[in-house]
Amino acid sequence: MIGQRRGVTVLAARLIPGAARELCEKFGFPPSVCSLALLSTDCDDATYIALDEATKKAAVEVVYTHSLYAGAANASTALAGEVIGILGAENPSEAKSGLAAALAALEQLGFRTADEAGSVVYLAHCVPRTGSFLSGLAHIPAGQALAYLIAPPVEAVVGLDAALKAAEVRLTELYRPPTETNFAGGLLTGTQSACRAACDAFAQAVCAVAASPREAGFRA
Repeated sequence: MIGQRRGVTVLAARLIPGAARELCEKFGFPPSVCSLALLSTDCDDATYIALDEATKKAAVEVVYTHSLYAGAANASTALAGEVIGILGAENPSEAKSGLAAALAALEQLGFRTADEAGSVVYLAHCVPRTGSFLSGLAHIPAGQALAYLIAPPVEAVVGLDAALKAAEVRLTELYRPPTETNFAGGLLTGTQSACRAACDAFAQAVCAVAASPREAGFRA
């Protein structure tokens, strides 16, 4: 079904109440970070949004993230999934609160299907108010609205073009194809209403490409 949300599977979620100082230093974590919350899931972009939500709900910062190669369907081990995210905090209680906030956010997030078969998926999510993590990725002040747009390569480029033409938004970060997971996309900022309009335009364009990948006159 078109527009059906695919939920995110949390593969691992662990706390390190008192992280080894040498480990934190090798990672390059700030000296104030003493406790860690680690997370892996089968959806990197949704996890990034959830980690940003954690920075708004607890005294934590996103100290490390990385998308894994080729996507969750090609994960090398059962718990690796598509992404690792680490929250850092001064104490275990804040790390625990941050992890709980991220897990709660993930329950509402996920890619959506762009075709009846569910073979093409996309993410078009409006963040009404960014936290410290996404604002850093998007090069904007914390608290601004953001349109987080991701799709397969061709669909993403067509979708971003549609989004930029549909609303008064600005493209602050472009994820050129291919990303580690072989997708593409971008982060757009503007008013909340403009970001929502951009998300709608992106979704419609992605679905249109999924329904008709080759335009008339260009069929082999």
